Amino acid sequence: MKRIALVLLVALSASANDIREYRKQNEARILAELTEFLAIPNVASDEANIRRNAQHLLAMLERHGVAARLLESPSGGPPAVFGELRTPGATKTIAFYAHYDGQPVDPSEWKTDPWKPVVIDGRIYARSASDDKGPIVAMMAALDALRASKRSPSVNLKFFFEGEEEAGSEHLGALLGKHKETLAADGWIFCDGPRHQSGAMQVVFGVRGTVGVTLTATGPSRALHSGHYGNWAPNPIAILINALASMRDAEGNVKIAGFHDDVRAVTAAERAAANALPDNEEELRRSFAIAKPECGGQAILPVPEKGDRQDCLSSTLPSRLLAPSVNFTGIRGGTIGVNAIPAEASASIDFRLVPDQKPERIRAIVEEHLRKHGFTNVKLAWADGYAAARTPLDLPFSRSVLRIVEKTTGAKPLVVPTFGGSLPLYLFEQTLHTPFVIVPVVNSDNNQHAANENLRLQNLWEAIEIYAGLFSEL
Repeated sequence: MKRIALVLLVALSASANDIREYRKQNEARILAELTEFLAIPNVASDEANIRRNAQHLLAMLERHGVAARLLESPSGGPPAVFGELRTPGATKTIAFYAHYDGQPVDPSEWKTDPWKPVVIDGRIYARSASDDKGPIVAMMAALDALRASKRSPSVNLKFFFEGEEEAGSEHLGALLGKHKETLAADGWIFCDGPRHQSGAMQVVFGVRGTVGVTLTATGPSRALHSGHYGNWAPNPIAILINALASMRDAEGNVKIAGFHDDVRAVTAAERAAANALPDNEEELRRSFAIAKPECGGQAILPVPEKGDRQDCLSSTLPSRLLAPSVNFTGIRGGTIGVNAIPAEASASIDFRLVPDQKPERIRAIVEEHLRKHGFTNVKLAWADGYAAARTPLDLPFSRSVLRIVEKTTGAKPLVVPTFGGSLPLYLFEQTLHTPFVIVPVVNSDNNQHAANENLRLQNLWEAIEIYAGLFSEL
């Protein structure tokens, strides 16, 4: 048995070396392919150039031996680019997701032209270099590297490249529904987002849901002199402040009745994974100039299987992300320095949701909360939202991805039960009934969505090895 294990280890090491050697010999070609792709503007609202990107991706997939076509949504919007590579004898199919659209740019804020990629100090600068065109090119290079080393994927591969992620994925649900059979797979791997701030690889198993609302409190029909009418005319700023204060306490704990009723219990494995993540809170507080986080206490969640008992999460950031939250993101009313009671005041709130909370249920209980507390002169304008999603850590698919990432990189990846941000991954979970994991590969300091977005080339080279491992060993 020891000899067999040693032979397998040597074989795996040789395979990894083959991938790395191929990459080293082809770095210039890989970088040229990425540069050409990045030079095509891809702002999500630019329909003509989004279509150019889609056609470019079609040709790229076919050039790398992947059968490709466009998938259109029946409700409109940009196409998704779909690719499929079948492996003779394979019994499983794994789908890989990335998006090819990008955020708007203000060229005056960039040090270089966002559509003219340039390499400076080991990083390539351009819009979508890291989010997500770099990972897409790394996947294609991984396929070439496997082929050059005379290795085949161990599973059937599907590629799904979305063109509307940065615009809110408005048509994604209809697209997935229409092409459900085409997109059927045994697991999905999402290649979006950054590695941990420490540079360590992280494998992420969930995302929070979200729903937003704007509250507008009304007072007099026009602004009134605060001396003549103060303490008599309804003050919309005071009404708004009281309404907001009724929803959460100073520690960020939610005070809305029924808000936690549908929350899925945090498992022991998820709690342990969150507690095992690096403790970088002191560094974060120093970076953000925060004296102390608002969560001085613990996050309280119900534990359905334990009756009336409560599940107390620790106050660390990773643990708090396992709990839902109410966040005040904007407030407007009156004019600073003017002694007048305004006619109205507004605030925006985003609710971050966890499994199994539903946006429509949150809307109902928030409206009931405000009615019950007498805030009848507060109007609500709801934005569209979506549910959270989380894959169990103990699935064979989950364990396999973790094993391969560790073997490929030589270090245990961080196991993250859920990202703090929100993505509509519940659509894949509910429509395709398939587990997912997120395997981010780009540098955390990539300026994603901002000026001077960049991709560290070493992250690109490592991504090729990671994808080759996933393709060939799942």
